[in-house]
This record gives sequence, C-alpha cells and structure tokens, in this order.
Amino acid sequence: MKTAFLKIGAVGALMLMAAGCSTMGIGGAAKDETPPPANPAFATEMAKFNAQFPNDKASKYEDVSINFNNTNKLDERGNCHDKSKYPVVIVLTLDASGKVIRTTTDVENSKAACFRQAYASVQLPAPPFAPYLKPIKLR
Repeated sequence: MKTAFLKIGAVGALMLMAAGCSTMGIGGAAKDETPPPANPAFATEMAKFNAQFPNDKASKYEDVSINFNNTNKLDERGNCHDKSKYPVVIVLTLDASGKVIRTTTDVENSKAACFRQAYASVQLPAPPFAPYLKPIKLR
C-alpha cells in the first residue's frame, strides 16, 4: 500500500512539472494534426523512474529539479512547443553531476525531437544518485 502511495506521489511530481512548463499556443500546428506514433522504449524508461521510489531523497530532488527547470525555462529552448498540438513526455537520464546523458520521449515527431535536442547535455543540479531518471511533461 505504501509503495502504491509513493508511486502516486512520483506521478504527482511529474504532473507538477507539467503545471510549471510553458503553455504557449500552437501557432504552426494544424487543428487536424494526426497523433504522433508512440515510442516503444518509453515504457521501460518510466518503469525505471518509478523504481526509484519510495525514496525520500528522490522525492526531494523532484522538487529541486522542477524549480530548476521552471526558473531556467529549459522547455522554451528551440520553440519546440509550437511544433505540435500534442504534449510530449521526456525522460532525462542524469549522471552523478546532474548532466543529461540520455533523453527518451513518449512519442516520435518533430516536437519530441526538438525537446530531445533542447535538453541534450543540459546541466541540472546533482541528483541524489545516478543514473537518475527525470520525466517532464511538456505541453
């Protein structure tokens, strides 16, 4: 029961990140745009993220990383939000120093590719352990 509650907390942290990201309008995306194809590797990365919990240090790091992302407006790099009306979830894999060493998105389209490039080699605060997986929902 406690594990389920903490996993729900991890998902809540992901949703908090979504609330903090930019909500810019989709200027270039067509209203009848086809949904992008799913990335089959994404489920494995999210399972790794969820396996990091329960962990008090990881839970605290979620708050730190959300604040860092929002303060530095990392999701606004490259004007990626305007590439599609569909949201993208990206999972960042961080090394011990907090550097992004891998990115995986839930879908495959130009918006997802743009975010993968925007977050490639970004330096976040050092996580409590490595590798650390950090998902971010981007609108």
